Amino acid sequence: MNVGVIVIIVFLALYLLSSIKILPEYERGVIFRLGRLLPEAKGPGIFLVFAPIDRMVRISLRQEAFEVPPQDIITRDNVTLKVNAVVFLRVIEPRRAVVEVVDYRYQTSQFAQTTLRSVLGEVELDELLAHRDALNARVQSILDQHTEPWGVKVVNVEVKQVDLPESMLRAMAKQAEADREKRAKIIHAEGEFAASQRLADAAKILASEPVTIQLRYLQTLTEIGVEKNTTIVFPIPLDILSGLATLVKPK
Repeated sequence: MNVGVIVIIVFLALYLLSSIKILPEYERGVIFRLGRLLPEAKGPGIFLVFAPIDRMVRISLRQEAFEVPPQDIITRDNVTLKVNAVVFLRVIEPRRAVVEVVDYRYQTSQFAQTTLRSVLGEVELDELLAHRDALNARVQSILDQHTEPWGVKVVNVEVKQVDLPESMLRAMAKQAEADREKRAKIIHAEGEFAASQRLADAAKILASEPVTIQLRYLQTLTEIGVEKNTTIVFPIPLDILSGLATLVKPK
């Protein structure tokens, strides 16, 4: 066999071997044939890509996550914050993710930064801290509308960290301490009011039966004696003292 024929056969065999492509289940191959996009993405499995006529771009269908850099945000109540977030996305249409945008990750990151600043700048600090889930859903919805034409689905957005200035942290600590003192005073006042009501009820009962006050005196003396106290106090009713004062008063 001619040496030239052998070389051609070897070259063709190597070319065919190099044209064989294997993609896993989570990847798709977007094929450009003579610069034109093929109607369907290839994969998963084995298929042929004939270079240089064909050019393949690999696209992963797995969910990806990237962190949005910290953004300087001024809330509606003029509080300066640094906020960062995490964006979770995945490619739904590989062909559009290649054709419609240069780099869908970079584009999504830029949209996430601007959207985070605009959405969080419309709310107050208390709303940002208390209703973070609603704000996450709002940012995710806005990003998903921007990325849908690229064949990219924003699955979720999570505000990761909110950095408050030291002065605001001290002010919030003072506010929390004042709230606790307020609740403590209210509880103490409610206890005093309840105790006064019970004392008033007890006074009415004792006034209806005068002998009960004597029993109460004896019970008090018994309690003092149990404690082994050498001092015994005899309570004297105030009406007796007022009567004595009337007798000794000069006429």
